[in-house]
This record gives sequence, C-alpha cells and structure tokens, in this order.
Amino acid sequence: MEKNREMNVMDRQVILSELHSRVCTVTFEKVNGDLRTMKATLHLSYLPQPVIDEEAKPVRKVNPDVCTVWDTEVNDWRSFRFDSIKEFG
Repeated sequence: MEKNREMNVMDRQVILSELHSRVCTVTFEKVNGDLRTMKATLHLSYLPQPVIDEEAKPVRKVNPDVCTVWDTEVNDWRSFRFDSIKEFG
C-alpha cells in the first residue's frame, strides 16, 4: 500500500487485519524524520506470553492514531502512527 492519501478508517482496519494474520513489512516515518522498516505482527503465535506483574505500571490510554505491534526482528513491542506509514505489505 503506497501512502498517497490520508489514512482512513478502512485502511486502519485492513492493516490491523493483516497484522493479526501474518508478519507484515511496515515502512514508516519516525518522529525525527528518519524512515524505518520493520517486520511487524499481532499474530498470536509470535507474541510473548503475558506476565502478571502486580507492581506493573498502569496501562496507558489507547491512542487510535498509534498502532502497537510486535517487531519480530528485535523481539519487542514497537509502535508507529498510522498516518506515518509510507509502505505496507
């Protein structure tokens, strides 16, 4: 998906659906202006097992403009803004 127009709700739903079904390549512009490409997923088979920590920080408020994903190359959580996506596949 080339970014040549504003991201709409349907685009977000398609992206989330793809992320839940497989590992995707996402290229996006970071806040500092650099481009970053990552292998990202929300597929359950890749995600770490949840850890129950009674002293954990409170859960952050959900921002609908930000997508948090599992980066399969660094094995950690990362996030990007939907409107910063340059390529998705």
